[in-house]
Amino acid sequence: MSPTTTDVRDRAEEHLRALVGRDDARLREDQWTAIEALAVDRRRSLVVQRTGWGKSAVYFVATLLLREAGAGPTVIVSPLLALMRNQIEAAERAGIRAVTINSTNIEEWEPTQEAIRAGEVDVLLVSPERLNNPGFRDEVLPRLAATCGLLVIDEAHCISDWGHDFRPDYRRIRTLLGDLPDGIPVLATTATANARVTQDVAEQLGRDVLVLRGSLDRESLRLGVVRLKTAEQRLAWLADHLAEQPGSGIIYCLTVAATKEIADYLRARGHDVQAYSGQTDTTERQALEQDLINGRVKALVATSALGMGFDATLGFVVNMGAPASPVAYYQQVGRAGRGTDEATVVLLPAIEDRDIWAYFGSLAFPREELVRQTLAVLADSPKPMSTATLETYVELNRTRLETMLKVLDVDGAARRVRGGWEATGEPWQYDEERYRRVAEAREREQQAMLDYLRTDRCRMLFLRDQLDDPEATACGRCDNCGGLALSAEVSESAVEEAGARLSRPGVVLEPRKMWPTALANLGVDLKGKIADGASEGRVVARLTDLGHGQALRELFKPGTPDGPVPVSLARAVVEVLGDWRPRVDAIVVVESATRPTLTADFADGLSRFLKVPVAGRYAIVDPSVAPAQGAMNSAQRVAAVGRRYRLEAEGLEGQGVLLVDDLVATGWTMTLAARAIRRAGAADVSPLALASES
Repeated sequence: MSPTTTDVRDRAEEHLRALVGRDDARLREDQWTAIEALAVDRRRSLVVQRTGWGKSAVYFVATLLLREAGAGPTVIVSPLLALMRNQIEAAERAGIRAVTINSTNIEEWEPTQEAIRAGEVDVLLVSPERLNNPGFRDEVLPRLAATCGLLVIDEAHCISDWGHDFRPDYRRIRTLLGDLPDGIPVLATTATANARVTQDVAEQLGRDVLVLRGSLDRESLRLGVVRLKTAEQRLAWLADHLAEQPGSGIIYCLTVAATKEIADYLRARGHDVQAYSGQTDTTERQALEQDLINGRVKALVATSALGMGFDATLGFVVNMGAPASPVAYYQQVGRAGRGTDEATVVLLPAIEDRDIWAYFGSLAFPREELVRQTLAVLADSPKPMSTATLETYVELNRTRLETMLKVLDVDGAARRVRGGWEATGEPWQYDEERYRRVAEAREREQQAMLDYLRTDRCRMLFLRDQLDDPEATACGRCDNCGGLALSAEVSESAVEEAGARLSRPGVVLEPRKMWPTALANLGVDLKGKIADGASEGRVVARLTDLGHGQALRELFKPGTPDGPVPVSLARAVVEVLGDWRPRVDAIVVVESATRPTLTADFADGLSRFLKVPVAGRYAIVDPSVAPAQGAMNSAQRVAAVGRRYRLEAEGLEGQGVLLVDDLVATGWTMTLAARAIRRAGAADVSPLALASES
């Protein structure tokens, strides 16, 4: 006799109580609707619900019900390692045997797969990147598709290129969905999907999809904006008001450089904070996450790498700079207010936010001719080509090339195999209309973010409207509703120290260590370790930095006329040299076609200050090679620089040479110039520039 719906619900609530560790826990009706669709009706479902609604409880309870009915293990596609760790811990509390396959535990893959085959695993969590790994895709994925009892797609807005965090690896899920046997339930979940994204994801899930969309209000959040004119004032506000924020929290920044700069300043002001980004070592990231969860630090100063699914009881989120869309902002502020009645959310916008948005916007899908060129190169190759080899033929940087190839893979025009990439020969259509509409949607989102800063309406209502929440109403808790009062006052001492911190120039310029691979394809006979390169160099600041970065952005902005080095930056250079103290017997300047006055004045001024001669120049000998030609990837750039420049200098034997340029983009011009100078007999080469792009 099959169990009744009442029996199944009773059993589901027993599992829920084990999961949350409370005897009085009960499923809400909307949660039960989702569980019933999966475990009883075996349907495909899309759940769009706010952070903290209990989406993980739905798929864990459904897993236990399905396993009791004899179903195979649940496969959860989860985008972040931090999220995976939280999910595994939650699963273990309910007696669920959960394991993960991701890039950090390669040594565990084979034992994990053996445990799955032996029926010893209830839940397998995989990162979306695994879905595009040839071995996993061809050997593991088909078996999982045939035997899994439930497929869960967490943070499902990543499937849609309309979403704020589209990821090409997630598109491989379409293939997985098509390979699932009939009757295998699928659950897609997200807290950040507007109507267009919801429709797009539902269409990708297939026919007869149950869409459960609830209120996106976060009743614990109190939203506010503090508008201050300068970077010094914004840093000072943090220093003066961080201790007032409840509990522990996250200070979000738009760039990695800002996380380090702000964390360093706040520690100097006595605050217990740490920097966190995608560049942080994996082991250190785990330790920092645990410190935040346990309240051992006041805040992590983080990029969006600490984002989706990070589960902790946090009392505040502060954004130093605005994300590029209200939806992305809603995602970040959703880290606060879980498990607490009140949490404070503060946005400190900056003028340079739009410049950073423009930079990330430049990483959009490449032009059609570049895509066609890539496919032609793959088609002409007798064997698979690595991404590094492809870079020597296609002028795209590694990140954009990888992203494009993943899209082509899902579209069926290219395929990732052992050894690299190959063309399939299948026809492929460049969907220019769709890419244009996505770009236009991004522009509208940026304008909406600017409108959020200026609005006098309820801020939560504004965000919920952007997410097409039909139940959106005024919250009564934000600064515009009168529920939050935020002081914009900053102390003079904090502003002075912030100013001193930001005006302190000097960023280390790490020398290149290795030549790009496959340079022989471009007729360049360089490979392996760079044996005759530069020493560690310096720039005054990065263009994205808060202090001197603002003056440098103005200096290098398109349309700014060529001219001498501004006095404030000349002083900063002197300060950098005073701290750095490289050996300088002579100066060599990198010639510039776009800023000849700036670079000549820079070199001449250094010559007068250091009382050493300008001994030569890295001269432009082939002006047909454009100034930034090949800058999209390393191999192309090395080849272009090698054609464009030649060293014209004398008397360098045994000298310590200061190599001077205005702006460092890829670092390859400095690298090749330093090599030429070393080969001319110099004992040492120390690069110095006004700015670097990153």
